Amino acid sequence: MTTTLLTIWFLHVAAMMSPGANVLLVSQLAASDRARSARFAALGVTAGAAIWSTCAVLGVNAVFQAVPGLRLALQVAGGLYLLLVASRLWRSGGADLNGQATSVSASAAFRLGFLTNITNPKSALFFGSVFAASFPAQPSALLQMSAVAMVVLNALCWHTLLAYLFSRERVRAAYSRTRRTANQVASVAVGTLGLGLLVASMREIKAHPLLQTD
Repeated sequence: MTTTLLTIWFLHVAAMMSPGANVLLVSQLAASDRARSARFAALGVTAGAAIWSTCAVLGVNAVFQAVPGLRLALQVAGGLYLLLVASRLWRSGGADLNGQATSVSASAAFRLGFLTNITNPKSALFFGSVFAASFPAQPSALLQMSAVAMVVLNALCWHTLLAYLFSRERVRAAYSRTRRTANQVASVAVGTLGLGLLVASMREIKAHPLLQTD
Protein backbone atom coordinates (compact mmCIF):
# COMPACT_ATOMS: atom_id res chain seq x y z
CA MET A 1 0.00 0.00 0.00
CA THR A 2 2.82 2.40 0.87
CA THR A 3 4.57 1.79 -2.45
CA THR A 4 1.33 2.38 -4.35
CA LEU A 5 0.64 5.65 -2.55
CA LEU A 6 4.21 6.85 -3.10
CA THR A 7 3.90 6.13 -6.82
CA ILE A 8 0.64 8.07 -7.05
CA TRP A 9 2.12 10.91 -4.99
CA PHE A 10 5.14 11.22 -7.28
CA LEU A 11 3.09 11.17 -10.49
CA HIS A 12 0.58 13.69 -9.13
CA VAL A 13 3.25 16.10 -7.90
CA ALA A 14 5.04 15.90 -11.25
CA ALA A 15 1.79 16.66 -13.07
CA MET A 16 0.94 19.61 -10.80
CA MET A 17 4.37 21.17 -11.30
CA SER A 18 3.80 21.34 -15.05
CA PRO A 19 2.53 24.82 -15.96
CA GLY A 20 -1.19 24.69 -16.57
CA ALA A 21 -4.38 26.67 -16.12
CA ASN A 22 -4.57 25.95 -12.36
CA VAL A 23 -1.02 27.14 -11.75
CA LEU A 24 -1.50 30.23 -13.92
CA LEU A 25 -4.72 31.21 -12.17
CA VAL A 26 -3.41 30.94 -8.60
CA SER A 27 -0.04 32.55 -9.34
CA GLN A 28 -1.61 35.44 -11.27
CA LEU A 29 -4.03 36.24 -8.47
CA ALA A 30 -1.29 36.07 -5.84
CA ALA A 31 1.23 38.15 -7.79
CA SER A 32 -1.36 40.84 -8.43
CA ASP A 33 -1.59 41.53 -4.69
CA ARG A 34 -4.59 39.30 -4.10
CA ALA A 35 -3.14 36.64 -1.79
CA ARG A 36 -6.50 36.02 -0.09
CA SER A 37 -8.20 35.54 -3.46
CA ALA A 38 -5.38 33.22 -4.55
CA ARG A 39 -5.86 31.08 -1.44
CA PHE A 40 -9.58 30.70 -2.16
CA ALA A 41 -8.80 29.88 -5.80
CA ALA A 42 -6.43 27.20 -4.48
CA LEU A 43 -9.32 25.80 -2.43
CA GLY A 44 -11.47 25.75 -5.56
CA VAL A 45 -8.80 23.90 -7.52
CA THR A 46 -8.49 21.43 -4.63
CA ALA A 47 -12.25 20.84 -4.61
CA GLY A 48 -12.06 20.04 -8.32
CA ALA A 49 -9.20 17.61 -7.69
CA ALA A 50 -11.24 15.93 -4.95
CA ILE A 51 -14.17 15.41 -7.30
CA TRP A 52 -12.10 14.15 -10.22
CA SER A 53 -10.01 11.76 -8.11
CA THR A 54 -13.17 10.40 -6.46
CA CYS A 55 -14.75 9.95 -9.88
CA ALA A 56 -11.64 8.11 -11.04
CA VAL A 57 -11.94 5.70 -8.11
CA LEU A 58 -15.63 5.21 -8.92
CA GLY A 59 -14.79 4.37 -12.53
CA VAL A 60 -15.70 7.50 -14.45
CA ASN A 61 -13.21 6.44 -17.15
CA ALA A 62 -15.49 3.53 -17.96
CA VAL A 63 -18.38 5.97 -18.32
CA PHE A 64 -16.33 8.21 -20.61
CA GLN A 65 -15.38 5.21 -22.74
CA ALA A 66 -18.98 4.04 -22.94
CA VAL A 67 -20.29 7.56 -23.69
CA PRO A 68 -17.42 9.41 -25.44
CA GLY A 69 -19.72 12.31 -26.27
CA LEU A 70 -20.02 13.13 -22.56
CA ARG A 71 -16.28 13.59 -22.12
CA LEU A 72 -15.98 15.55 -25.35
CA ALA A 73 -18.84 17.85 -24.36
CA LEU A 74 -17.15 18.57 -21.05
CA GLN A 75 -13.83 19.03 -22.82
CA VAL A 76 -15.34 21.57 -25.22
CA ALA A 77 -16.94 23.39 -22.29
CA GLY A 78 -13.55 23.47 -20.57
CA GLY A 79 -11.86 24.86 -23.67
CA LEU A 80 -14.48 27.58 -24.04
CA TYR A 81 -14.21 28.48 -20.36
CA LEU A 82 -10.43 28.82 -20.59
CA LEU A 83 -10.85 31.06 -23.63
CA LEU A 84 -13.24 33.21 -21.60
CA VAL A 85 -10.69 33.50 -18.80
CA ALA A 86 -7.98 34.32 -21.36
CA SER A 87 -10.18 37.03 -22.87
CA ARG A 88 -10.77 38.60 -19.45
CA LEU A 89 -7.06 38.54 -18.71
CA TRP A 90 -6.20 40.21 -22.00
CA ARG A 91 -8.85 42.92 -21.65
CA SER A 92 -8.12 43.54 -17.97
CA GLY A 93 -4.72 45.10 -18.64
CA GLY A 94 -3.54 46.02 -15.15
CA ALA A 95 -6.66 44.80 -13.38
CA ASP A 96 -7.74 41.38 -12.15
CA LEU A 97 -9.60 38.54 -13.86
CA ASN A 98 -12.93 40.29 -13.43
CA GLY A 99 -11.64 43.44 -15.11
CA GLN A 100 -11.65 45.39 -11.86
CA ALA A 101 -8.88 46.90 -9.79
CA THR A 102 -10.32 45.62 -6.53
CA SER A 103 -9.76 42.24 -4.94
CA VAL A 104 -11.65 39.23 -6.26
CA SER A 105 -14.20 38.11 -3.68
CA ALA A 106 -13.67 34.83 -1.86
CA SER A 107 -16.63 33.16 -3.59
CA ALA A 108 -15.59 34.41 -7.03
CA ALA A 109 -12.00 33.25 -6.51
CA PHE A 110 -13.17 29.83 -5.32
CA ARG A 111 -15.47 29.59 -8.32
CA LEU A 112 -12.65 30.50 -10.71
CA GLY A 113 -10.40 27.82 -9.25
CA PHE A 114 -13.14 25.19 -9.17
CA LEU A 115 -14.39 25.80 -12.71
CA THR A 116 -10.86 25.94 -14.12
CA ASN A 117 -10.19 22.44 -12.77
CA ILE A 118 -13.61 20.78 -13.04
CA THR A 119 -14.16 21.72 -16.70
CA ASN A 120 -11.03 19.84 -17.74
CA PRO A 121 -11.87 16.12 -18.12
CA LYS A 122 -8.19 15.42 -18.69
CA SER A 123 -7.92 15.57 -14.90
CA ALA A 124 -10.27 12.60 -14.65
CA LEU A 125 -8.35 10.77 -17.36
CA PHE A 126 -5.07 11.48 -15.56
CA PHE A 127 -6.29 10.18 -12.22
CA GLY A 128 -8.01 7.23 -13.85
CA SER A 129 -4.81 6.28 -15.70
CA VAL A 130 -2.59 6.75 -12.65
CA PHE A 131 -4.92 4.78 -10.37
CA ALA A 132 -5.34 2.02 -12.94
CA ALA A 133 -1.58 1.72 -13.39
CA SER A 134 -0.76 1.91 -9.68
CA PHE A 135 -3.58 0.04 -7.95
CA PRO A 136 -3.47 -3.73 -7.54
CA ALA A 137 -6.10 -5.80 -9.34
CA GLN A 138 -8.41 -5.66 -6.31
CA PRO A 139 -7.66 -2.42 -4.43
CA SER A 140 -9.04 -2.18 -0.92
CA ALA A 141 -11.44 0.58 0.08
CA LEU A 142 -8.77 1.90 2.45
CA LEU A 143 -6.26 2.21 -0.39
CA GLN A 144 -8.76 3.99 -2.62
CA MET A 145 -9.78 6.45 0.10
CA SER A 146 -6.13 7.03 1.04
CA ALA A 147 -5.25 7.78 -2.58
CA VAL A 148 -8.05 10.34 -2.90
CA ALA A 149 -7.11 11.93 0.44
CA MET A 150 -3.49 12.18 -0.65
CA VAL A 151 -4.44 13.79 -3.96
CA VAL A 152 -6.57 16.36 -2.13
CA LEU A 153 -3.75 17.12 0.32
CA ASN A 154 -1.23 17.39 -2.53
CA ALA A 155 -3.42 19.82 -4.44
CA LEU A 156 -4.14 21.92 -1.36
CA CYS A 157 -0.48 22.14 -0.29
CA TRP A 158 0.88 22.86 -3.77
CA HIS A 159 -1.58 25.55 -4.77
CA THR A 160 -1.53 27.16 -1.33
CA LEU A 161 2.27 27.23 -1.58
CA LEU A 162 1.99 28.92 -4.97
CA ALA A 163 -0.36 31.51 -3.47
CA TYR A 164 2.16 32.18 -0.71
CA LEU A 165 5.27 32.35 -2.92
CA PHE A 166 3.75 34.59 -5.58
CA SER A 167 2.32 36.95 -2.97
CA ARG A 168 5.79 37.78 -1.58
CA GLU A 169 6.71 41.45 -1.76
CA ARG A 170 9.56 40.98 -4.24
CA VAL A 171 7.39 38.97 -6.62
CA ARG A 172 4.50 41.44 -6.36
CA ALA A 173 6.84 44.38 -6.94
CA ALA A 174 8.17 42.77 -10.11
CA TYR A 175 4.66 41.91 -11.23
CA SER A 176 3.37 45.44 -10.64
CA ARG A 177 6.05 46.83 -12.96
CA THR A 178 4.98 44.53 -15.78
CA ARG A 179 1.33 43.93 -14.88
CA ARG A 180 -0.10 44.51 -18.35
CA THR A 181 2.52 42.38 -20.09
CA ALA A 182 2.23 39.65 -17.45
CA ASN A 183 -1.57 39.53 -17.88
CA GLN A 184 -1.19 39.32 -21.64
CA VAL A 185 1.38 36.52 -21.38
CA ALA A 186 -0.93 34.65 -18.98
CA SER A 187 -3.83 35.28 -21.37
CA VAL A 188 -1.91 33.74 -24.28
CA ALA A 189 -0.91 30.74 -22.15
CA VAL A 190 -4.45 30.10 -20.88
CA GLY A 191 -5.90 30.70 -24.35
CA THR A 192 -3.45 28.20 -25.83
CA LEU A 193 -4.58 25.60 -23.31
CA GLY A 194 -8.22 26.31 -24.18
CA LEU A 195 -7.59 26.10 -27.91
CA GLY A 196 -5.66 22.88 -27.36
CA LEU A 197 -8.70 21.32 -25.69
CA LEU A 198 -10.99 22.45 -28.51
CA VAL A 199 -8.66 21.25 -31.27
CA ALA A 200 -8.21 17.88 -29.55
CA SER A 201 -11.99 17.59 -29.21
CA MET A 202 -12.58 18.38 -32.90
CA ARG A 203 -10.00 15.80 -33.93
CA GLU A 204 -11.65 13.15 -31.78
CA ILE A 205 -15.08 13.99 -33.16
CA LYS A 206 -13.79 13.66 -36.74
CA ALA A 207 -12.06 10.38 -35.93
CA HIS A 208 -15.09 8.88 -34.11
CA PRO A 209 -17.81 7.82 -36.59
CA LEU A 210 -20.53 7.70 -33.92
CA LEU A 211 -19.97 11.37 -33.09
CA GLN A 212 -20.17 12.65 -36.64
CA THR A 213 -23.38 14.36 -37.69
CA ASP A 214 -23.23 13.71 -41.45
